[in-house]
Amino acid sequence: MAVGKAMVMPDAAARVTGATPYGVNLKLPHMLVAKVLRSPLPHAKIIGLNAAAAQHAPGVAAVLTAADLGQPGGPALLTGAAFKDQPVVAANRVRYVGEPVALVAAESLPLAEAALELIEVDFEELPAVYEAQAALQTGAPALHSAFGNNCFKHAKLRHGDIEAGFAAADVIVEETFTSPPAQHASLEPHVTAAQWRNGQLTVWTATQAPYLVKRALAELFGLDPAAVRVIVPPLGGGYGGKGHLRLEPMVAALAWKTGGRPVKLVLSRAEEFVTVTKHAATITIESGLKNDGTFTARRVAIHWNGGAYADASPGLVAAGMVRAVGPYRIPHVWVDSLGVYTNLPPAGAFRGAMSSQTTWAYESHMDTIAHRLGLDPLELRLKNLLLPGDHFATGEIMHDIHFVECLQSCADKLGWAAPPEQTAAPPHKKRGRGLGVMMKSTVPTSRSECRLRVDAGGAVTLFTSTVEMGQGAHTALGQIAAEALDIPFESVAVVGPDTAVTPFDTTTSAARSTGMMGAAILHGAEALKQKLIEAAAPFFEQPPAELAIRAGAVVSVAAPAQRMPFAEVVSRNRLERLEAMGVYQTQSELNPDTGQGVSTPHWHQGAGACEVEVDTETGQVTVLRFVGASFAGRVVNPALARLQNDGNIIFGLGPAVMEEIVTEGGQVINPNLSDYLIPSFLDTPRRLETVSLESEGSEFHGIGEMTLPPVAPAIANAIFNAVGVRIRDLPLTAEKILRAIKNE
Repeated sequence: MAVGKAMVMPDAAARVTGATPYGVNLKLPHMLVAKVLRSPLPHAKIIGLNAAAAQHAPGVAAVLTAADLGQPGGPALLTGAAFKDQPVVAANRVRYVGEPVALVAAESLPLAEAALELIEVDFEELPAVYEAQAALQTGAPALHSAFGNNCFKHAKLRHGDIEAGFAAADVIVEETFTSPPAQHASLEPHVTAAQWRNGQLTVWTATQAPYLVKRALAELFGLDPAAVRVIVPPLGGGYGGKGHLRLEPMVAALAWKTGGRPVKLVLSRAEEFVTVTKHAATITIESGLKNDGTFTARRVAIHWNGGAYADASPGLVAAGMVRAVGPYRIPHVWVDSLGVYTNLPPAGAFRGAMSSQTTWAYESHMDTIAHRLGLDPLELRLKNLLLPGDHFATGEIMHDIHFVECLQSCADKLGWAAPPEQTAAPPHKKRGRGLGVMMKSTVPTSRSECRLRVDAGGAVTLFTSTVEMGQGAHTALGQIAAEALDIPFESVAVVGPDTAVTPFDTTTSAARSTGMMGAAILHGAEALKQKLIEAAAPFFEQPPAELAIRAGAVVSVAAPAQRMPFAEVVSRNRLERLEAMGVYQTQSELNPDTGQGVSTPHWHQGAGACEVEVDTETGQVTVLRFVGASFAGRVVNPALARLQNDGNIIFGLGPAVMEEIVTEGGQVINPNLSDYLIPSFLDTPRRLETVSLESEGSEFHGIGEMTLPPVAPAIANAIFNAVGVRIRDLPLTAEKILRAIKNE
């Protein structure tokens, strides 16, 4: 049995020794280096652009401007993940600091950078707006004519009678929480290379969604999708930032301009900060309850700052609407989730997408409610958490849910029943405990396909477009294939994303791969086993129904000693290989006016509990202990599952206590890893414990995000428990805490 064992990642040695072929290390014959000229202004008209000097500069092979786009036989000007509102390079207007204005391909990086200096651009500055709520006001500058009020998405959830629910409440609590933009800070920056040959486009790119890129590039160039090939090397981290479209349209268009030479673009760290960010969010949440802690109503208003272009935000804003309610039984619910254009860099999915911001709000809010009602925060949650068979606010019936078990396991491991030991710390250091629980939907309509092949030598290969970005996806999927075919894990080779070789997959994101691609592999394995049995049946002189697959061979059920290994089945049929496809897809949707329907094939579930120490003289917070739990359904690889859970918590510490992209006049002023802080090993909890919960008969669940969203509210709740101050604006910096302590 391969599933359930802590198999080592097959490429572990390559990763440790630096031999992994990341995209940043890609070298192609006669490859050119690309650089991007970017806007210095947040909002302006382009009234003149002269690239003649750059085009004739030493070593320059091509310069691309908007004048090259939208012409017959060439690439279109506009592209986009949700709808086409973003130019490949700015045409007559720039909408954020850092927007690409022109591209250069040269023989070397210094020559490309020198050429950028020769491009002359004249701007006429326009009024700009940076906050989502301000962008909705009358008189705010409109960024796109199709959305005069700057709202590109308004998702609505209406359940029950909200006014009746509040009328029935004994207590109404309303709070507003904010979450700032953040950077994904993947160790490997964004990188893309592209080459044209005989009307065929090949792209090597660090993306989490190769087939989305393939489709978008085909549309951009007016090609048959078969003429576009997307190859994805291993990624040095993604966290959602490498989902959807990033560099690919620019690099493919620049390579087209070179007339055949390959072009590669690697972003600098500063460019990462103006390429994609976490959505800044302002969330107002109002809850009505009875004095015993029973909910009567909840109203939520969310303003998501989408930046200058919609990117993937329309779908994410809708997902944020569903995730904003929280995993609680609430009879009357009203949610408005608004995606808004501003003059900031585009926002996209950020690990725990939209759930991190919404969980921050509703789980901090839960502790405020508990304090108001004089209830234990754990007791309040356990009283209201959704159970199997309950109806959620979308109207769907909940199944295979384990919110209570996740939360209770964290509370028990932390020792919630016993108060923290205050005497262990000096008088100016106070200890407190907090907890939180999360719910997250996954992609409602998606499809995963795989191909399984056994060759004449008996080797088994899994072809999958699931992207390996350090999470161990290929290891886990290989384990699922090995168990389904009843062969050793070492007998399975995994071939990763290459759209000329590997079949369709919607995306590697939303913690969907283990569940979706895992199910496709199970289906494919059944099909391959049936083909093997049918091919072997004539040699056994038995009908297929009397044969089975065991230990890498076809065997007679009645006489198991009669066996034919896979290799022999293939070779005796004079075949080179036997192949089978596996497909798994889901489809669901919500009513756009009411939000009623089925929002997800299954819910992701997690919880966290922590103990912190607050220095009342400095405001500094130390996380002494953190306990996390996720529901995994069935754990594929215990070691990788633990690392995912641990990594989520460590990753989540950043946005919780230190990470924030700071802008001034639209300009990012901390675009580096000196001024933009991310957690180091010294910031990790002194004790970190995690667990992946399982349920007999459950399907595979992804756990790539489940222990992250509870981190910020659990820490904020522990701070309140320790020193009695409630911080509602992330990050939870020492300055904010000290200021709040002094004002109390």
